[in-house]
Amino acid sequence: MLGRIFTVGGYTLLSRLTGFARDIMLAAILGAGPVADAFFVALRLPNHFRAIFAEGAFNAAFVPAYAHVQDRGGPDAAKLFADRIFTLLFASQVVLLVLAMLFMPEAISILAPGFSDDPAQRDLAISLTRITFPYLLLITLVTLYGGILNVMHRFASAAAASIFLNLAMMMTLALAAFFPTAGHAAAWGVLISGFLQYFLLAGDAAWHGVLPKFTSFKLDEDVKGFFRALGPATLGSMGTQVALFADTIIATFLAAGALSALYYADRLNQLPIGVIGIAIGTVLLPDMSRRLTSGDHAGAMAAQRRAFEFTLLFSIPFVAAFVAVPDVIMRAMFARGAFTKADAAEAGATLAAYAIGLIPFVLIRSAVATFYARKDTATPVKAALTGVAVNVALKVALVGTMAQIGLALATAVGAWINLLLVVFFAVRRDFLEFDRAFVVALLKFAAAGVILALVLWGTAHWAAHVLAGMTWLRQETILAILIVVGALVYGVSILSMFGRSWLRALVRP
Repeated sequence: MLGRIFTVGGYTLLSRLTGFARDIMLAAILGAGPVADAFFVALRLPNHFRAIFAEGAFNAAFVPAYAHVQDRGGPDAAKLFADRIFTLLFASQVVLLVLAMLFMPEAISILAPGFSDDPAQRDLAISLTRITFPYLLLITLVTLYGGILNVMHRFASAAAASIFLNLAMMMTLALAAFFPTAGHAAAWGVLISGFLQYFLLAGDAAWHGVLPKFTSFKLDEDVKGFFRALGPATLGSMGTQVALFADTIIATFLAAGALSALYYADRLNQLPIGVIGIAIGTVLLPDMSRRLTSGDHAGAMAAQRRAFEFTLLFSIPFVAAFVAVPDVIMRAMFARGAFTKADAAEAGATLAAYAIGLIPFVLIRSAVATFYARKDTATPVKAALTGVAVNVALKVALVGTMAQIGLALATAVGAWINLLLVVFFAVRRDFLEFDRAFVVALLKFAAAGVILALVLWGTAHWAAHVLAGMTWLRQETILAILIVVGALVYGVSILSMFGRSWLRALVRP
């Protein structure tokens, strides 16, 4: 499992790195003004639907079902099942696309009501969203192909696909002078990337003989089982997206730049979520599904515990850095061109608020895997909807005094409630055990994180004083120093607290 995690994580890391290059271009060209806010609304609308129907609910229902059909009936039965799901998925997405194109003004009025006071910005958001929305159809099919390949333990192409989003947007942004606005250039980059990702995954699936095709639809027992799992999973994914919809809606009423601050803070926050949390969860779900299908419940539980420890090992440094020195990170990454130091300060404060919930963000995919692998998509919904209810209530309560920082903080609190409830349900049903060794490991991780945060905070102030006279690449140099010092301190802390035997056991095949 570890090798597959590194495959997914490695490609996801490359995607995030190219994503940072893309965001540096976005910040320099778009800045944090009205055009940027309109583009981020256009990007969020298809992404919300993708998270609900594609990567969220669909994967949770499809991967265990496909693995079960393949183990029980063989490749031919799995192929027929995939063909039927593909046919229905394609038809539903075409209908959604047509409706979205016809009613885009109404959709923007709901998603970004704050733009109504600025007709030009509202019209721009409508225009850009009509360009980006077909991306949803393409990326939904990419998700289906990726799920099939993941069950075959082929993770590379699905993990690498999102790199095309970054490359395509960088290409069109470089040609922004040939578009009506830089927002149009970025929007066309999104759509082009959808085609590139589709052809990559379709080619990989065809190469391995598992590319789905259109077939007559039949509601057999396997398809019924898929829909029984899909319904609750959709509710769970929708709950999370309702909270994100609330962010977008509320932020459109705030001062110009609030949406941009949320976007850039979330982009950095998504680095460990994608590289660590989603990568491990992606590999863990089919692994646990196969173990439980064969009756290896102890092995499934051990795999999940190992995934938790591996996730915490690599995510704690991000939590410490995002809480202790978010301003330094934002200035070094984005404060150039149209993105000012004041914009970086707002985004940095927003990042610190998001980071409070980073641990549950990265752990939740591994935590819910024990339910999804058992085809129980209903139980995680209870936790998700409770977290969302608290999340939205806190957004309303905090936005008046804390603006977009309050929105991010509410998201973090909701994430903790979601994770703690999922863990509680898992422990109550004997899907997960917290023995003394695991509790001690959690305390050691917490101690290592506190030590690292204090060292980073002190080093940042020391470096800012020592390099005060530096006029070129000052922030970038400070960030480089923090990375080196942080890596050394965290490495020594982990070795001294856990020892080499624990690390060897963690990475053992």
